[in-house]
Amino acid sequence: MKIELNENKIFFNNGQSIQEIHPFWLRERVDGDEYLDKGTQQRLFDPSTMTGEILIKKAEIKNGFLEVNFNDGVNSKLDISKLETEFSNKDTVIKSIPKKKWDSALKNVKNFEFKKNFYESKEMYDLLTSFYEYGFVIVKNVPTENNYIVEFANSIGSVRRTNFGEHFNVKSKSNPNDLAYTTLPLSPHTDNPYRNPVPCIQILHCIENEVSGGYSTLVDGYTVSEKLKIEDPEAYKVLTEVKVRFRFIDKDVVLEDWSELIHLDDEKNFKQVRFSPRLDYVPILKKDKLDLFYKSRKKLSDLYNSKKNRIEFRLSPKDLILMDNHRILHGRTKFDPNEGNRFLQGCYIDFDSTEGKLRHLKRKFKI
Repeated sequence: MKIELNENKIFFNNGQSIQEIHPFWLRERVDGDEYLDKGTQQRLFDPSTMTGEILIKKAEIKNGFLEVNFNDGVNSKLDISKLETEFSNKDTVIKSIPKKKWDSALKNVKNFEFKKNFYESKEMYDLLTSFYEYGFVIVKNVPTENNYIVEFANSIGSVRRTNFGEHFNVKSKSNPNDLAYTTLPLSPHTDNPYRNPVPCIQILHCIENEVSGGYSTLVDGYTVSEKLKIEDPEAYKVLTEVKVRFRFIDKDVVLEDWSELIHLDDEKNFKQVRFSPRLDYVPILKKDKLDLFYKSRKKLSDLYNSKKNRIEFRLSPKDLILMDNHRILHGRTKFDPNEGNRFLQGCYIDFDSTEGKLRHLKRKFKI
């Protein structure tokens, strides 16, 4: 892309088309000291109160800057490289990181080692990039004292508190309000599909693990969804169209939300999966539509539960895992509590936490 001038009009050329840049669009972006607070990067003027009748009296390109004189008396030097980052109208940081499909063949995913000044390190940038590629990442040797998971989460962003608390303890107990607090095996699922919005990222931190079972399992919902789209387009279509109701009932709260099992974005690309068949309720539909839905959900479930799509591993004390709860399904194998303790702590954060941290570190290290 490049900026071009023609008789005090400014154009950008993307190699395929040439389009004039609106003078007001440029006027909104003046960044001299009297127009932009350098600390907050917030405007010192309100463009919504200005007339849109802004014209360019003079424009020149010098040493990588666009020098513009506007008809309201404002003169500005705009960094061309900074302007060009806006021309795509898309997120150039997060969405530029391609998702990597994976299944049971996934081996040797890099683990990251917790260390001093970890949160502001180049390694944290690499960790977050890997997280967006694979949908999960494991950090070794994270302190376990004093509910450290909360400090870890708040060092990336902010903990999202739920009715389970700021954080929750995953261990077997009497009268549990969720099957996670038992010794039962858990099939692949996403957490809290009944919330609006669904928590974006789940963090689990292993405090104790003295049992031979209780292996953690992960499935890539993105890989499975794309596989289903190719293998059975009819099943894929119905699962991206029919909204089901997810409901959680506790003594103090009833949580409920509706969603497709495979949710697509506005461009019909993968966005999110919700899957927790112990909590979903399919609406009343015509019998043939329900026949198709049930057949399709069974196929999706079979893919999620297939060993071909699952990785399985043992979390050791001080291991911490971040999982994209909109992409990754997690579960565990059965364990025997008579062998010893299996104790994990969990909490949730939202995508703006990791996105904001990644953008900050990208700026800090000039990546």
